[in-house]
Amino acid sequence: MSLKSLLMPAISQRFLSRDRLMKQRARTERARLAQCETHQLHYFHQVDDPYSALAAACLPRLLERYDIHITAHVVSPPPDNAAPERNKLIAYSRKDAQLLGGRWDLKFHDNGAQPAPHDVTLATRLLIAAIPQGRFVEVAGQLSSDLWHQPAALADDSPVMAVADASRHMAESDALRQRLGHYLGATFFYGGEWYWGIDRLHHLEERLQVLGAQRAGVRDVMFPPGADLQDPVRISNPPTIDFYVSLRSPYSAIVAPRVFALGRRTGAKVRLRFVLPMVMRGLPVPRDKRLYISRDAAREAWVRGIAFGRLNDPVGKPTERGLALIPFAERAGKGESYLLSFMRGVWAEGIDAGSDRGLRNMVERAGLDWSQARVALKDEGWRTTAEQNRAEMFSLGLWGVPSFHVGDVAVWGQDRLWAVENELLKGKTACSLS
Repeated sequence: MSLKSLLMPAISQRFLSRDRLMKQRARTERARLAQCETHQLHYFHQVDDPYSALAAACLPRLLERYDIHITAHVVSPPPDNAAPERNKLIAYSRKDAQLLGGRWDLKFHDNGAQPAPHDVTLATRLLIAAIPQGRFVEVAGQLSSDLWHQPAALADDSPVMAVADASRHMAESDALRQRLGHYLGATFFYGGEWYWGIDRLHHLEERLQVLGAQRAGVRDVMFPPGADLQDPVRISNPPTIDFYVSLRSPYSAIVAPRVFALGRRTGAKVRLRFVLPMVMRGLPVPRDKRLYISRDAAREAWVRGIAFGRLNDPVGKPTERGLALIPFAERAGKGESYLLSFMRGVWAEGIDAGSDRGLRNMVERAGLDWSQARVALKDEGWRTTAEQNRAEMFSLGLWGVPSFHVGDVAVWGQDRLWAVENELLKGKTACSLS
């Protein structure tokens, strides 16, 4: 066992613990009160980003619900090292924003293309000009909607920021975003924490409510994460759930128990489509992205009651060993048990999958024979399967994990399991199982 594998579990457990997060929030609040400051929320808006369009539409509602001050920053798209499959990200973002807008009655339609560059430039100058006037929150939603749905409406008499001044603003905003530790648009920064898109606003709202920043009558959140299906349902010939998963993905780890539970309750088979992690496919994962993902995964796991945080990063040989045993486990009818054992081991228990002792622990508690597993470790056939799975995932317009394909739905992210559930429930009969 390397020194890194020995120390990482204890360090990560402390770094990602809920107790540490709560203490950090308490210190931040004490500092705010000591300086007699209002609740300051920074919002980073990317003009041609569909998720930013959804977020902008919700800004007035945030101000109506909370006694906060919103400072807006218009930013550039994420850097190349944070968006290694940029074209796929752009195309999927439009599709996903339409899906998300439909869920929450927010207007966004994917017309199959990005706005024209000259329209993006005009919208950018209009939005930046609105900031010093104190009108960004008021106009951002409509301007974003116009950009995507009726760009001719942008050409009105509203003042625009000079090109040089707009460029200066974006450069400063990009630098601030990087300094604070993020890389995307549609992001909110409050009191040392980041919240990406409307999917994470429930964390921010709950935090503000604990602090008593809500206005009279506000008791809920705008976009609750939603409960998973709890009761079995009768579905005629349920489609298979293709679960694209990486053993090094924290989001895959925290959604895996939920995917299999959904399969059991609907009768849908969960088919494991394992792939190599991005970094092991030569794609970069910058430090600020890794840090945000780990912290965000910890928050999301806490909401779902899933153990997470005492991790032992399985990058490299540990992941290869883990993947090599998935076909073996599936042949023994233990694919689910093995995947859940491995994920819990490396993401919640700090087990070193690169050691025989650690991997044996995870193998045997999944009900598999270690002596047979050792033989299976020598079979390199999993590499071909992993590459086939990656190609299939890419053909669906997806590139990251966890991703899902069921029926007519192909979605990315642990926070899109509701879309998988909705697709399955289309085949629900009138009678539920007791």
